[in-house]
Amino acid sequence: MKKVLITGGAGFLGSHLCDRFIKEGYHVIAMDNLITGDIRNLEHLFHLEHFEFFHHDVTKFVHISGELDYILHFASPASPIDYLKIPIQTLKVGALGTHNLLGLAKEKNARILIASTSEIYGDPLVHPQTEEYYGNVNTIGPRGVYDEAKRFMESITMAYNRFHGVETRIVRIFNTYGPRMRLNDGRVIPAFIGQALRGEDLTVFGKGDQTRSFCYVDDEVEGIYRLLLSEYDQPVNIGNPHEITIKDFAEEIIKLTGTQQKIVFKPLPQDDPMQRQPDISKAKEILGWEPKVLREEGMRKTYEYFKSLPSDDLYKRDHKDFSTYNKV
Repeated sequence: MKKVLITGGAGFLGSHLCDRFIKEGYHVIAMDNLITGDIRNLEHLFHLEHFEFFHHDVTKFVHISGELDYILHFASPASPIDYLKIPIQTLKVGALGTHNLLGLAKEKNARILIASTSEIYGDPLVHPQTEEYYGNVNTIGPRGVYDEAKRFMESITMAYNRFHGVETRIVRIFNTYGPRMRLNDGRVIPAFIGQALRGEDLTVFGKGDQTRSFCYVDDEVEGIYRLLLSEYDQPVNIGNPHEITIKDFAEEIIKLTGTQQKIVFKPLPQDDPMQRQPDISKAKEILGWEPKVLREEGMRKTYEYFKSLPSDDLYKRDHKDFSTYNKV
């Protein structure tokens, strides 16, 4: 039985990856410090013989006993609300955490896949974004703590690949959605659905003409799984190329939820990208992958999940004290 370590395992994508690897017959070790992850995402796996959970911060030394075949590094805050609250921890998990896990991969002779992001393209001047595009990122802006952490992750990963011969994979994840997203994490879909369920008007920033491309979590996990097991070691975009404006998407949410809310407009945050659409030619050619789930179907499943949550989750705001995580 092959063994896989999944960091950020209690998070949205990480927990779905745990499910997938359990289904595929792996021994799964999930690791998370639970800053932004939720242990409830993994509780259904605790009774399984071939599942383990380690409560650990990967910016500190990481030790795993015995053999290890694969590492998937998904430990990182992913929403603007989170990484603006814990900017230093965001940088540390991208730098120190990635360094620790690459060292572990080298020690164990394991293949490692790191979770990069479409945010490395910044506010793109090329559309749609191909893997060859270097990006347009403000290194010292508020979003730079996340964007540059991910860009460094890619750089050090390729350094370990070239210098130490570590088997590495890099996935550039575009907007992904589905069950287990945090309702109040600030990302577009949970923000809109949360507002609709609370009877609040939907907040759109700017004129709402900025675009996003939303990929359902099952499709995203399938692409990541195929990339890990492929022989391709360069970055690959995994996302849904079907683009929609934020304003049009807000109108879709109002229709989906059957609510009567209005759309209200607020100033656009600094460095918010105006366009986000993946070119997935490489994923199609190399992995034989493209998304299958239509947005209408995926959004229906996601909405049903959010409706099923306890009412406390609907109104809960994150009051956690993050101060200790920002200490150097």
